[in-house]
Amino acid sequence: MSLATPPTSMAQLRLARARADLVDGLRRWELWGTLGWHDIRQRYRRSTLGPFWLTISLGVMVGTLGFVYAELFGQNLATYLPHLALGLIAWGFISTPIIDGCNIFIGSEGVIRQLRAPLSIHVFRLLWRNLIILAHNMVIYVVLLVVFRIWPGPAALLAIPGLLILCLNAVWTELLLGMLSARFRDIPYMIASVIQILFLLTPIMWSADQIGNKLIVELNPFYHLIEVIRAPLLGAVPPLHTWAVALGVTAAGWLVSLAFFVRFRERIAYWI
Repeated sequence: MSLATPPTSMAQLRLARARADLVDGLRRWELWGTLGWHDIRQRYRRSTLGPFWLTISLGVMVGTLGFVYAELFGQNLATYLPHLALGLIAWGFISTPIIDGCNIFIGSEGVIRQLRAPLSIHVFRLLWRNLIILAHNMVIYVVLLVVFRIWPGPAALLAIPGLLILCLNAVWTELLLGMLSARFRDIPYMIASVIQILFLLTPIMWSADQIGNKLIVELNPFYHLIEVIRAPLLGAVPPLHTWAVALGVTAAGWLVSLAFFVRFRERIAYWI
């Protein structure tokens, strides 16, 4: 009788361990929630305004770019400023998990090697930290609602499933890029460069209606991910194909990320 573990049994074991890691990590919300708050407090230690400095910085950026680009593009300021603000807020929530996710396991090397805990805790920790920052940045949106007397109406409720889609994408991108960066240390530098290019190609500072070739917009998944949260908060209902693309990116990303996590989860501690 062979003592070797059958391939199917080993694959099933890896799948079970990976699934248990994600489930157990999600259940330990008190741990990653506390760590996320700790990250925010440490970053703005001895600062009076704390994370609101990010909000102030973003607000100044929105105001400055808004007045300039509204004039350049011939846009109504009351329409363009909310569009720009929500675009930058959503982009920050999408791009930060991508950039910071590259170092999620590398930066937690000491904790991973010394503390026996699910690896997904570090993923949820980063997600929670970005949700806190998102909540602070949404103050800018509220201010614009009051200043320009904007009322998005019932359509704003669609931003809730839109935010859920962005959270699901944040988790799989952190997980996948964290593993790839732990193995290949050039990945973070490459991602940082690509993100800058994608920012310019995505309708954030400009509107999708301003470009003649719609394929440049429609084939950009970041546009659809931004629209599932920006359009409802501006009182519009995202078209069905935007929801379809956003959900398709989410499903495909999770399939790839889970495949890598099941296969290489046990090697992360050695890679870092």
